[in-house]
Formats: sequence, structure tokens, C-alpha cells
Amino acid sequence: MRNLTLLTDLYQLTMANAYYLKGMHDRRAVFDLYFRRNGKINYAVAAGLEQACEYVRDFRFSEGDVEYLKGLKIFDAAFLKYLAELRFTGDIYAVEEGTIAFPDEPLMIVDAPVLQAQLLETALLNIVSHQTLIATKASNICVAAEGAPVVEFGLRRAQGPDAGVYGARAAMIGGCRATSNVLAAKLFGVPPSGTMAHSFVLCFPDELTAFREYASLYPDNCTLLVDTYDTLRSGVPSAVKLFTELKEKQGYLKSAAIRIDSGDLAYLSKKARALLDAADLGEVKIIVSNEIDEELIASLKNQRARIDGWGVGTKLITSGNLPSLGGVYKMAAFADGGGALQPKIKLSDTLEKITNPGVKEVYRFYSGETGKALADLIALRDEKLDFRDGFTIVHPTERWKKTALTNFRARKLLVKVFAGGEQVYRPPAVPEISAYRARELETFWEEITRNVNPHIYKVDLSEGLYDLKTSLIEEMQV
Repeated sequence: MRNLTLLTDLYQLTMANAYYLKGMHDRRAVFDLYFRRNGKINYAVAAGLEQACEYVRDFRFSEGDVEYLKGLKIFDAAFLKYLAELRFTGDIYAVEEGTIAFPDEPLMIVDAPVLQAQLLETALLNIVSHQTLIATKASNICVAAEGAPVVEFGLRRAQGPDAGVYGARAAMIGGCRATSNVLAAKLFGVPPSGTMAHSFVLCFPDELTAFREYASLYPDNCTLLVDTYDTLRSGVPSAVKLFTELKEKQGYLKSAAIRIDSGDLAYLSKKARALLDAADLGEVKIIVSNEIDEELIASLKNQRARIDGWGVGTKLITSGNLPSLGGVYKMAAFADGGGALQPKIKLSDTLEKITNPGVKEVYRFYSGETGKALADLIALRDEKLDFRDGFTIVHPTERWKKTALTNFRARKLLVKVFAGGEQVYRPPAVPEISAYRARELETFWEEITRNVNPHIYKVDLSEGLYDLKTSLIEEMQV
């Protein structure tokens, strides 16, 4: 992997320089990485942990990096010498990729000397926020597709090679069946998918000739693009003729489909289905593409479109309706001069921007009867919680709103991925993560995961965390 140590904002380095010169660089700090509620994401699919681990594992300033920083003439020589030998020595906890996560819950907790923890901020936010955003968008699209296959092919519209490659990875975690991105398929062990473009059809005298030439090479995996000239007058009739010939020759059709990439997809799919069925080609699937997202899928389904699969590109790989997850990385605790860890809080006139202090744990409660998720609890890690005889969760701000839980099991969501600077967690392969995400999603009621007007899932604060937060707010306002 490339050395991404300089993938940071300059102010991270100027702060690190100050920490070092003030003799504070080795004092312990705890930072939470999470995302805020934004009105467009009710839940998120955590992703990017494997690449985050690679970044931390390879964190080091090369000789060239140090020389470049020296040339900026804003850093102390002793600090630059320190950077040349710097390695990550702290602990990191994170939710596993594919986990369903909610606003304000830590996706990652970094517990390390403050200089190290500070320098990790920008890259971790970049890596985790991007992939979580795309995995979440893919999940929304796949939920709308209701089990029909969704293929990701946004590479040509992605905002650069990294966004294309890691966006494809995240899309597969979010539920896509395959990707057009060959490099991503190779790197992450996922199925590649693709057939023909309009240019292929244009290379031949007519559509039928193009289809025959293509089918001669790929008779058992033949998807024909039918909208080059006229979908219903030329493309679909030519496909019908080709598939009829192929079926008569082989006695069967295997993995046969047409793809419509323009026009009124509801109308065209219905008419195409009628033409295929009239020719006894019911096994031929209809795939559509062209600016597909969860809203268009829902609309087409409401119009009773005859669509068997979806190709999604631009609006998935760029997360068209939400360009950023809104991830943040905030200090939750910092050691005093004697080394004792002290909780820290950031205040704001905006309620959602007031941080939760202290070193945390996140619990998820599941019904003992249905296995469905009931609620999450953000608590202090050293807080003594007794779940044996039931538990009452309380709204994070409106404390009179309480829910008593009985007959449940509790699960900790955070796992340790680095201990003393050493990676202690082995990331699963992408297909395993995708399967885990599917199982995770099944533990939530449809009312939580639906795309339109979802229920707000309960994410509450423990009494210990709420009391700590309240006391710090009062202390800061004195």
C-alpha cells in the first residue's frame, strides 16, 4: 500500500509540533470517530476498517516526507527528527465492517499518545467516512430493489481512481452483487460484471449482426444492450430473434438478458417483457440502467415496471443525494499532568454538536423472542451495568422518555483492532463482510431500514455517561 502518512491537514502537523515542543506529546488522549444525524441517513453501514488498519499499520514518515516538511520552514528540527522515528503505539477499537451503526455512536475509538492520535484524524475520517457513505448508499439501493440483483458500475463517474476502487468495495459490502470495476474485483475477491456498450453495436452493420457476433463468443452469458437505435422497433426485436436462434441451436438459454439504458424505463420494460414472452422467452431477464438510485427504483416499482435487475453507477459511486457522511473525530478524554485520564467535552450552541465525553462502550440489545434489535446504549467503558434482571434505557436528552427492556441479550459492538501499536484484528474478506451486513440488516425491523419516513431507532445514553456529560456542561458554564 502507498504510504499515506502525509495524507493529512497541515494543522494536524502544526498542533503535533506544538505538543512536542510543549512536552505534551506523550500524554494519553482518546478520540471518537462518528457521524452526526443529517436528515438523510437513518442508519449507516460501517465500512473502510481494513484500509484504516493498513494506514495505521504503515504509518511512518519517510526520509522524503521529513525533507519536505523541513522545506516548509515551520517545524522545529527536533520535532522533525522525532517524526522520522515515529510509529503508532496506541490502541484502537472499532465496529466491524458491515455493522449497522447510528448517529453519535463511535465507529472507531483511538486511544494513544495525543500527538499520534491527532495525526491519524484526517486520514481515518477520509477512509472510514467515504466507504461508510457508499456502503450505506448501496444498502439503501438494495433495500429498494427488494432482493433483485444490483450491479455497481460507477467507475467512470467516480471522483478519481481511489473513489472508484474503494467505492466499489464499499458498494459490495452494502449489498451489490457484482462490480464492473475489474481492479476492484481482483483486489477484493468479488465478481466482475459487464457485457457490451453502444460502441460495440455501432461497429457492425446492424443490431442483429452485433448481437449474433457477441453471442457467438458468450452464448451462456449474453446480455444485449437494446437501446442503441430504437428500443422497441429494433433493439428488442433483434434480441428476440437472436435469443430464439440461440435457444433453437442449444436447446436452452443460460444467463440471457437485455439491458435498457435510456428512455421511459417503466414503459419500455413492460413492452419489452411482452415481446419476450410472446416469443416464449420468459427466461430472458430485463436489466435497466441510467441514473438509477433508490428513489427511481421505488418509482419504477410503483409503476409496475417489469425489471429483473438494476445497474447503478453515478448516483451510487458519488452518493448523489448526500456527498458527505458528516463524519467527525472528537477528543473524549485527555491525561492531566499526572497521567490521570480526564473526560473532555466540546460545547456548542447547536445541541447535536455537543460531544459525549469519556471512554465509551456501545451495546446493542436484541429481543429474546424475535431476535430483532431493540435499542443501542452508549455507556462509559468502566461503568458497572447489570443486565441480568432487565434494563431501562433513557432518551439521551429527554430523560423522561424511558423504555424498560426484558427478555433480551446485550452485545458489545466495539472490537479491539490495535493493541500497543500492533494490529490484533484480522479483517474478513469482502464477501464475508457483505454476508454479515445482510444478517445484520435482518435483525432490524423494516420500519427502521426503509428509505421513506423510517422510525428513529433508539440510541440512548447510560446514566453514568449522561451524568458525566451534564456535570461537565455545568462546570464549563460557570
